[in-house]
Parts: sequence; structure tokens; C-alpha cells
Amino acid sequence: MSTPTGGEFEIEFEAEVEAELELAEASDPARAAAQPASGWLFDPVEAEAEEVVLRDLLGAAEELESGSRSRKRGSGEGA
Repeated sequence: MSTPTGGEFEIEFEAEVEAELELAEASDPARAAAQPASGWLFDPVEAEAEEVVLRDLLGAAEELESGSRSRKRGSGEGA
């Protein structure tokens, strides 16, 4: 397995976080919390916390990507 470099890393990281976020959103923790605890497949509180962390990671990934674009523009590659 090769390690992505430069912009490839940001793109792959963002795609992975988006996929994980879709899974977390699909788990519908609010609906699960309405069920008896004995029927839970996951802890709804943990699922909500994971979704918050994933949203933070997605924001960080987007910031990394926009920072990469800014650095490229500032290095004489066009404005």
C-alpha cells in the first residue's frame, strides 16, 4: 500500500471521513434511544459523540485542503 502525498492525502482523508459520517448519520441514534436499552445494537450517546467528532474532522480536512490551495496560489501558480 502506498502512502498518499500532498493533496492526495487531504482528498483521501476527507473522503474517508465523509464515508464514516454517512454511516454515523444512518445509524439514527435518536431513534435507537427511543428503544429499550436491551435492544440497542450501539449506544446512542456514543454514536452522537462519534458524529460530532467526525464533523470536526471533516472541518479540519476541508481546512487542510483550502490551505493547500492557498499555498499553491501564493507560490506563483496563479491567483
